[in-house]
Amino acid sequence: MSARANILAKLRATTIANAPALPDVKSWFDARRRDETQAQRAARLRAAMETVKTEVHDTTASNWPDLLMRIAAAKGLRKLLIGTNTPHGAQLETRHGQIQTNQSEGLELRRYAQSIEAWRQELFDGIDASLTLARSAIAETGSLILWPDACEPRLMSLVPPIHFVLLDVATIHADMYSAFAAEGWAKGMPTNALLISGPSKTADIQQTLAYGAHGPRELVLLLRHAEGFVS
Repeated sequence: MSARANILAKLRATTIANAPALPDVKSWFDARRRDETQAQRAARLRAAMETVKTEVHDTTASNWPDLLMRIAAAKGLRKLLIGTNTPHGAQLETRHGQIQTNQSEGLELRRYAQSIEAWRQELFDGIDASLTLARSAIAETGSLILWPDACEPRLMSLVPPIHFVLLDVATIHADMYSAFAAEGWAKGMPTNALLISGPSKTADIQQTLAYGAHGPRELVLLLRHAEGFVS
């Protein structure tokens, strides 16, 4: 009998009755979970992400469009890519249209509303930044969870040199297990489930750190708090 056949025979002979018990992952994480408030989880996330050069700003549900446009103006951005038919994209478009000051002059909002084949050159060469919504985040690892779909495709977080991410503070989980359990990841996942912990960087062979080698060179996180938030 070949080695392959021998291995397959052993696998087929294994039954649930004599299979090794699965580790109690839930109990392990429950025993080590911190007793912390939402604000403390947000502070942990912020500290971890700022350590790896993420730009983090506090804002609210009503003020974040104005903040984003001020940051875009300060960075000299001309074209900002937004998703198609998203509530936050519509909110930004409405506010952008209402403001007639220097902070909105020259900033064009572009929707991702066509196939990559139709506008590949502009996407790669003409878009300065993009805005996507984070599904949630993980305080322990300083990671944002993105759930790309047809409205906000994967390329939005990969191609533009600057990536704005909008995150609701209430969706920050303590650890990865908490995120998986609370959001029911076992029930179904998209083609790409992304964990982003900072701007793209590499050191390669020469060990010289460079940003933007394989994705955005800047990551700007907008932490969206409830109305009435005071930093």
